[in-house]
Amino acid sequence: MNEKEQKWNATFYDSKIGFVSRLGKGVVELLSPRQGERILDLGCGTGDLAYEIASHGAYCQGMDSSQDMVNQARDKYPELQFDAADAHTFRVPEKFDAVFSNAALHWMKRPEQVIDSVGQALHKGGRFVAEFGGSGNVERIYRAIAEVLKHDGIDAEERNPWYFPTIGEYSALLEQHGFEVRYMELFDRPTELVDGEEGMNHWLHTFAGMFFVGLTEEQKREAYTQCCSILRNDLYNGKFWTADYRRLRFAAVLK
Repeated sequence: MNEKEQKWNATFYDSKIGFVSRLGKGVVELLSPRQGERILDLGCGTGDLAYEIASHGAYCQGMDSSQDMVNQARDKYPELQFDAADAHTFRVPEKFDAVFSNAALHWMKRPEQVIDSVGQALHKGGRFVAEFGGSGNVERIYRAIAEVLKHDGIDAEERNPWYFPTIGEYSALLEQHGFEVRYMELFDRPTELVDGEEGMNHWLHTFAGMFFVGLTEEQKREAYTQCCSILRNDLYNGKFWTADYRRLRFAAVLK
């Protein structure tokens, strides 16, 4: 992993960002896993939703680009298989009935390659069911980061690790790669962050780390403080922070 890639701390992720898996259970319902199906959880994190899928009687294999996440998932759920691989280029020896992904596809800046890899991993008629950040996701947070970094001569867009497409953009990519889109929705989902006053600091540390590469720890803390100052009136209610999430959720079938 180079310094331009997002780095993950699996233990911190589980302790401070557990809402990601909790909110992903609705996507599992859309997937509707069935007994005996082979399902790949792409961008599985620390394995909670792979375990949820497996509890329905499916065989679920997890895959994530972060070895730290994979190691944590293996420790938590030793009965399941987890592998480290790049979602843009992965290949599997045996095809799956479905590929599932929650809160991961927006980290993958070459979506055409990801969709191609997913298609190659599926049987004909296989399902691709996912939710990730859509157009306008964390727009206020991003603008605050960009404003703070500009004072240090850093162009936030050059470091932006996220891909937040519109319905039209992503449905077109799916169709170009042989999928039929059965359902797609873009919706606002303001998300409460845990740990009260510290919630936004934890979010920036976990999800926006690459924006602050090269800064000392003291400079990072100061940048986080400045971001929070900009965002406080809009996203903090005196008790907890709310992230301005917008999610793109879809179900597609490989023709």
